[in-house]
Amino acid sequence: MGKLLRLLPLLAMLVTAACATVPTGGPPRGEAREIAELTAAIAALGPEVDPEEAARAARISYDWTHKLAQDYRITDPPLVHNTKVNMGLKPRGLCWHWAEDMERRLKQENFATLEIHRAIANADNPFRIDHSTAIISARGESMFDGIVLDPWRKGGVLVWEHTREDTDYAWQPREMVLSEKRARALARSSMQLARP
Repeated sequence: MGKLLRLLPLLAMLVTAACATVPTGGPPRGEAREIAELTAAIAALGPEVDPEEAARAARISYDWTHKLAQDYRITDPPLVHNTKVNMGLKPRGLCWHWAEDMERRLKQENFATLEIHRAIANADNPFRIDHSTAIISARGESMFDGIVLDPWRKGGVLVWEHTREDTDYAWQPREMVLSEKRARALARSSMQLARP
């Protein structure tokens, strides 16, 4: 009964997500206005941020989101697409795929004044699935002083928000979350081995 109760919120989200739509032909490409807004936000992360790097990072973030949406064959809302990926019907497109691919692409630029981070939210919430993202900050700054770059949240449409202002997710550093998960798994394993 407890497992069923834990699944109810997930089932409700899937039903709600199934009612949402993704435009025919997949998610739209980022518009010049959107790229300019992200450019300004990245440039404002600190006085040392190179405006050319900010513009390049913003353009790549939108262009790469669009390319990945095509590569992942996004035609459904995120949770429906996740189900299809998990069933082997779609190649990629889980949130950690988006985060991994966005991080890899942005790091190829070898930015001198910007830094890319990875973060996870909901790892400690049994009623929500883990969510991964990439975050961009001024070089040397914390991910909490950066901007979340989240193409998964709206199914291939880039959502960006200052990390501290993202009210949908409480982001934590990826390595910290993974380390805590490993420690919990080790503790469970040790308890199972200790049983007679």
